[in-house]
Amino acid sequence: MRIAYGVHGYTRGHATRAASILTELVQRHDVRIYAGGDAYEALSPKFDVTEIPVLGFSYGKPGQMSKLDTARQNLPKVVDLFTRGPQFARVASSLRRFDPDVVISDAEAWTHRAALALGIPRIGFDHFGVMVYCKVPMPLTDRLISVLDRTVYRTLMGEPERILVSSFYDADPNSLDVRIVGPLVGDDVAALKPSLGEHLLVYLNMGVSQLTDRVRGALAECGAPVRAYGPGFEGKDGNIQFHRPNREGFLADLASCRAVVSTAGNQLVGEALHLGKPLMVMPEATVEQRLNASAVARMGIGEVTSFDRLDAGQIRRFLADRERYARAAVRHAKNGRRAALERLEAWFEELSARRPNRPGAMLPT
Repeated sequence: MRIAYGVHGYTRGHATRAASILTELVQRHDVRIYAGGDAYEALSPKFDVTEIPVLGFSYGKPGQMSKLDTARQNLPKVVDLFTRGPQFARVASSLRRFDPDVVISDAEAWTHRAALALGIPRIGFDHFGVMVYCKVPMPLTDRLISVLDRTVYRTLMGEPERILVSSFYDADPNSLDVRIVGPLVGDDVAALKPSLGEHLLVYLNMGVSQLTDRVRGALAECGAPVRAYGPGFEGKDGNIQFHRPNREGFLADLASCRAVVSTAGNQLVGEALHLGKPLMVMPEATVEQRLNASAVARMGIGEVTSFDRLDAGQIRRFLADRERYARAAVRHAKNGRRAALERLEAWFEELSARRPNRPGAMLPT
């Protein structure tokens, strides 16, 4: 069966989630991958990837998204997407030539909308869908704020025929067309043997913009060696060792760390849980990350702070309680990879059998 897989390219969590599934899909099917940005960089060394545009966010203060700058940055791309401009036409033409039976999209707008135009069945497969298609506990203010987020998501992605959500915390789907699975732990993580070292693993997904003087000072004075990923440079500053993006090195440091200090991305939390690592999370100023952070606290697997409040005392107190958090992490660890693959295979058969026509009728060659 021919499967097209679109991966959103903003930060590496989408690529990590997709890679855990792609490793097996490419052995069973003819798969073509579409990705840009961070996802293209992460996936292209292992897979044949077609590069496509990326929608992203623009930040002012650390962890604070600038809606105005984000709109300015993305407007030309969104216009291209909705007017079927040159980039849309390039992606659609590639899909038409490949002639897939099904398109899977991890929050990737171009493959979603090109597949819709071509009449190709679609499966949405990401974490953001937990906000859109599931019942989740949310404060009233975030519920109101999330109306815009959910509207933008639905507008960009449309309504796929089937929806798969990966989440480290439980949620109830809104319909039978939606299924939820645990975080996706790939072979590279599953093969690791966790150990207890002295260092903290720090991950900042927006690079140097999140490495403020306050954050750097807190890490410098926390009383533990620090191995930091995300700022995008190599070097040592006192107890802090900075590393460039390196999946193998990152996982080795994750498996052997005392604890994790990071933003509140779903994929990293799921991998940390699998390895029994407590987390101190600093959510970005998005509803999705605040939901993730709230779940970290609710499940007892770590603590929540912010870029503006982080200090060395907080980190020391967190480390003093690490055993309690580590025990909770082990209890909550799960791997949704097998369930995801089984569900996808069933949907491939169902959707391809229901498809009346091959693509191409709605777009010029």
